[in-house]
Amino acid sequence: MKYNFTNKIVLVTGGTGALGRAITTAFIASDAIVISSYVVDSEVEQLKKESKSVVELIKADVTKEQEVEKLVSNIISKHGRIHVLVNVVGGYLGGKSVSELDEKEWDLMMTMNLKSAFLISKHVIPQMVSSKYGKIIHVSSRTGLKSSGSDSAYAASKSGLIRLVESLSEEVKESNINVNCIMPSTIDTEANRRAMPTADPSKWVKPQDLANVVLFLCSDEANVITGAAIPTYGIA
Repeated sequence: MKYNFTNKIVLVTGGTGALGRAITTAFIASDAIVISSYVVDSEVEQLKKESKSVVELIKADVTKEQEVEKLVSNIISKHGRIHVLVNVVGGYLGGKSVSELDEKEWDLMMTMNLKSAFLISKHVIPQMVSSKYGKIIHVSSRTGLKSSGSDSAYAASKSGLIRLVESLSEEVKESNINVNCIMPSTIDTEANRRAMPTADPSKWVKPQDLANVVLFLCSDEANVITGAAIPTYGIA
């Protein structure tokens, strides 16, 4: 389905990774004005290639409040507002029991997966409230609902993200702002294929399919959906 995001200002954080690129290019194909934040320089050229250099790129670590403030301020100064926020920033650490996990590893998962979502939401929401319009999507995980073990920090951070989405949606629903998250299973990326060479990637979720769900949730067709954690498991 073709969605119309003409003249909509869309911020995709973590937009240069595999999922972020799919979401960014999908919004561009729907005529949105897309700003993508990134941290990893080596991923930039691939996004430029896939987006035909239409995307506006801003380097920003959204786990640091000062950088988030600057990112949001710069976008609003240039474009006037942000209609849509899609936060793709996150990371995975697993393979250790709680007794094997050290404090730095625990803190890393909370920072990457939960603090980042808190900070970017905190600084984007006020102008959405003023404008009485906004769409916010975060990326949680099926693990946020059910852990398979040896991933306690990741599971806890993604579960916390679901609760954050629920709380935010209640706070801003009277301002015509929708806040939701998607919960993918394993995403079919080059990194995951390298990490799990014996797995069957045909069962994994394609980034493009997740991008389609995100665009739907950010469209007017999904105006009645807020505070939801959408299962996007495929057959994995």
